[in-house]
Amino acid sequence: MKKLKGQIILFLILEFFWIIWNNSWDYMTWLYGLIIVVPVVLLFGKGVYIFEGVKLTPMGLLYSFKYVGVFIVALIKSNIDVIFRVLDPKLPVKPGIVRIETQLKSPMARMILANSITLTPGTFVVDIKENILYVHWIEVCCDSDPQKITQEIAGRFEKILNKIYE
Repeated sequence: MKKLKGQIILFLILEFFWIIWNNSWDYMTWLYGLIIVVPVVLLFGKGVYIFEGVKLTPMGLLYSFKYVGVFIVALIKSNIDVIFRVLDPKLPVKPGIVRIETQLKSPMARMILANSITLTPGTFVVDIKENILYVHWIEVCCDSDPQKITQEIAGRFEKILNKIYE
Protein backbone atom coordinates (compact mmCIF):
# COMPACT_ATOMS: atom_id res chain seq x y z
CA MET A 1 0.00 0.00 0.00
CA LYS A 2 2.87 2.38 0.83
CA LYS A 3 4.40 1.76 -2.59
CA LEU A 4 1.10 2.57 -4.32
CA LYS A 5 0.69 5.75 -2.25
CA GLY A 6 4.18 6.87 -3.27
CA GLN A 7 3.41 6.17 -6.93
CA ILE A 8 0.15 8.14 -6.76
CA ILE A 9 1.89 11.12 -5.18
CA LEU A 10 4.68 10.94 -7.76
CA PHE A 11 2.09 10.78 -10.55
CA LEU A 12 0.22 13.82 -9.20
CA ILE A 13 3.42 15.84 -8.85
CA LEU A 14 4.67 14.98 -12.34
CA GLU A 15 1.28 15.63 -13.95
CA PHE A 16 0.98 18.95 -12.10
CA PHE A 17 4.38 20.11 -13.34
CA TRP A 18 3.59 18.87 -16.85
CA ILE A 19 0.52 21.12 -16.95
CA ILE A 20 2.37 24.08 -15.40
CA TRP A 21 5.30 23.83 -17.82
CA ASN A 22 3.00 23.56 -20.80
CA ASN A 23 0.96 26.52 -19.54
CA SER A 24 -2.29 25.04 -20.78
CA TRP A 25 -5.45 23.63 -19.22
CA ASP A 26 -6.47 22.01 -22.48
CA TYR A 27 -7.57 18.37 -22.18
CA MET A 28 -5.00 17.36 -24.83
CA THR A 29 -2.22 18.67 -22.60
CA TRP A 30 -3.54 16.49 -19.78
CA LEU A 31 -3.74 13.50 -22.12
CA TYR A 32 -0.18 13.95 -23.39
CA GLY A 33 0.91 14.28 -19.78
CA LEU A 34 -0.80 10.99 -18.95
CA ILE A 35 0.89 9.29 -21.89
CA ILE A 36 4.29 10.46 -20.67
CA VAL A 37 3.85 10.39 -16.89
CA VAL A 38 2.19 6.97 -16.43
CA PRO A 39 5.10 4.99 -17.98
CA VAL A 40 7.63 7.07 -16.01
CA VAL A 41 5.80 6.33 -12.74
CA LEU A 42 5.47 2.62 -13.60
CA LEU A 43 9.16 2.33 -14.48
CA PHE A 44 10.73 4.47 -11.78
CA GLY A 45 8.08 4.85 -9.08
CA LYS A 46 8.54 1.45 -7.46
CA GLY A 47 11.37 2.60 -5.22
CA VAL A 48 9.75 5.85 -4.15
CA TYR A 49 9.96 5.74 -0.38
CA ILE A 50 10.48 9.45 0.23
CA PHE A 51 6.74 10.15 0.22
CA GLU A 52 6.15 7.87 3.21
CA GLY A 53 4.44 9.79 5.96
CA VAL A 54 2.78 12.35 3.69
CA LYS A 55 -0.76 12.98 4.85
CA LEU A 56 -3.09 13.13 1.87
CA THR A 57 -5.82 14.86 3.84
CA PRO A 58 -7.43 18.30 3.61
CA MET A 59 -5.63 19.30 6.84
CA GLY A 60 -2.32 18.12 5.41
CA LEU A 61 -2.92 20.28 2.33
CA LEU A 62 -3.94 23.23 4.53
CA TYR A 63 -0.75 22.91 6.58
CA SER A 64 1.26 22.71 3.35
CA PHE A 65 -0.08 26.11 2.31
CA LYS A 66 0.57 27.42 5.81
CA TYR A 67 4.16 26.15 5.55
CA VAL A 68 4.70 28.07 2.31
CA GLY A 69 3.43 31.25 4.03
CA VAL A 70 5.66 30.75 7.07
CA PHE A 71 8.63 30.07 4.79
CA ILE A 72 8.02 33.24 2.75
CA VAL A 73 7.80 35.36 5.92
CA ALA A 74 11.03 33.80 7.27
CA LEU A 75 12.69 34.37 3.90
CA ILE A 76 11.76 38.05 3.86
CA LYS A 77 12.83 38.61 7.48
CA SER A 78 16.17 36.90 7.01
CA ASN A 79 16.85 38.78 3.76
CA ILE A 80 16.26 42.08 5.55
CA ASP A 81 18.50 40.97 8.44
CA VAL A 82 21.35 40.01 6.10
CA ILE A 83 20.96 43.25 4.10
CA PHE A 84 21.31 45.31 7.30
CA ARG A 85 24.36 43.28 8.36
CA VAL A 86 26.00 43.94 4.99
CA LEU A 87 25.19 47.64 4.95
CA ASP A 88 26.02 48.35 8.60
CA PRO A 89 29.38 46.91 9.65
CA LYS A 90 28.60 47.63 13.34
CA LEU A 91 25.94 44.91 13.42
CA PRO A 92 27.29 41.67 14.86
CA VAL A 93 28.48 38.87 12.64
CA LYS A 94 29.54 35.86 14.67
CA PRO A 95 29.49 32.93 12.23
CA GLY A 96 29.74 29.35 13.32
CA ILE A 97 28.44 25.84 12.79
CA VAL A 98 25.69 24.71 15.14
CA ARG A 99 24.08 21.33 15.70
CA ILE A 100 20.32 21.00 15.37
CA GLU A 101 18.45 17.87 16.41
CA THR A 102 15.12 17.50 14.66
CA GLN A 103 12.20 15.39 15.82
CA LEU A 104 11.05 14.75 12.24
CA LYS A 105 11.10 11.09 11.25
CA SER A 106 10.08 11.32 7.60
CA PRO A 107 13.00 11.60 5.14
CA MET A 108 10.94 14.02 3.03
CA ALA A 109 10.17 16.24 6.02
CA ARG A 110 13.86 16.35 6.98
CA MET A 111 14.81 17.18 3.39
CA ILE A 112 12.26 20.02 3.24
CA LEU A 113 13.48 21.33 6.60
CA ALA A 114 17.12 21.27 5.44
CA ASN A 115 16.25 23.00 2.16
CA SER A 116 14.17 25.63 3.93
CA ILE A 117 17.03 26.39 6.31
CA THR A 118 19.50 26.60 3.43
CA LEU A 119 17.24 28.84 1.34
CA THR A 120 16.87 31.26 4.24
CA PRO A 121 19.76 33.77 4.08
CA GLY A 122 22.14 33.65 7.01
CA THR A 123 21.89 29.88 7.41
CA PHE A 124 23.24 26.97 5.40
CA VAL A 125 22.93 23.25 6.12
CA VAL A 126 26.42 21.79 5.90
CA ASP A 127 25.71 18.16 6.77
CA ILE A 128 22.85 15.84 7.72
CA LYS A 129 23.21 12.67 9.79
CA GLU A 130 19.79 11.04 10.31
CA ASN A 131 17.98 13.54 12.56
CA ILE A 132 21.01 15.81 13.17
CA LEU A 133 21.58 18.85 10.97
CA TYR A 134 24.79 20.86 11.07
CA VAL A 135 24.04 24.45 10.11
CA HIS A 136 26.40 27.32 9.34
CA TRP A 137 24.78 30.35 10.97
CA ILE A 138 25.67 33.99 10.41
CA GLU A 139 25.29 34.89 14.09
CA VAL A 140 25.61 32.11 16.63
CA CYS A 141 23.67 33.11 19.72
CA CYS A 142 21.65 31.49 22.49
CA ASP A 143 24.71 30.66 24.65
CA SER A 144 25.21 27.38 22.76
CA ASP A 145 21.99 25.93 24.22
CA PRO A 146 20.97 23.23 21.69
CA GLN A 147 17.23 23.61 22.33
CA LYS A 148 17.29 27.38 21.88
CA ILE A 149 19.41 27.08 18.73
CA THR A 150 17.04 24.48 17.28
CA GLN A 151 14.05 26.64 18.13
CA GLU A 152 15.65 29.76 16.65
CA ILE A 153 16.64 28.19 13.32
CA ALA A 154 14.21 25.32 12.71
CA GLY A 155 11.37 25.68 15.23
CA ARG A 156 8.88 27.52 13.03
CA PHE A 157 9.41 25.10 10.15
CA GLU A 158 9.55 21.92 12.20
CA LYS A 159 6.18 22.44 13.94
CA ILE A 160 4.28 22.66 10.65
CA LEU A 161 6.25 19.90 8.94
CA ASN A 162 5.45 17.66 11.88
CA LYS A 163 1.72 18.21 11.24
CA ILE A 164 2.12 17.49 7.52
CA TYR A 165 4.31 14.38 7.73
CA GLU A 166 3.99 12.77 11.15
